[in-house]
Amino acid sequence: MSEERFPGWHGTTIVAVRKGGKVVVAGDGQVSLGQTVIKGTARKVRRIAPGGRDIVCGFAGSTADAFTLLERLERKLESAPGQLQRAAVELAKDWRMDKYLRNLEAMLIVTDGAELYVITGAGDVLEPEHDATAIGSGGNYALAAARALYQYEPDAEVIARRALEIAAEICVYTNGNMTVESISK
Repeated sequence: MSEERFPGWHGTTIVAVRKGGKVVVAGDGQVSLGQTVIKGTARKVRRIAPGGRDIVCGFAGSTADAFTLLERLERKLESAPGQLQRAAVELAKDWRMDKYLRNLEAMLIVTDGAELYVITGAGDVLEPEHDATAIGSGGNYALAAARALYQYEPDAEVIARRALEIAAEICVYTNGNMTVESISK
């Protein structure tokens, strides 16, 4: 997020874990402005269903920008039903090339239960190497925790929840009010 355009805005930790035939996306509920918590119960993980097929999305950054991107992703998925990778790449291309979209300040994690991607405004569509990924202010803490827990815990939801709890204990811009969505292949 640009510090010049959005001074002091912080918040959000989204973590996704793929294991045992399912993907779990968990997000905290905190939105902060400087040292003030503006809201503690924001819902940053959502389920969308373009063409009747469920997709779970988590977002970090500006809420309005994230919703704009989610709407665009839904349209891409309606044009290419069942092809999450294609829709994600098309969204990333538009995001990078379009003058309006280029200014949006957000990141997305998206999954259909089989594929898992991080989509950025830099034109990236990244698939995690280790079946876990995270974004946002506490993303690095949650990712480290998820990767450490991965080999010891068989359940993706337990890993995602505990990773987010650990991030909330470390990152002042992350709280323990979780939204958790699970999706299977």
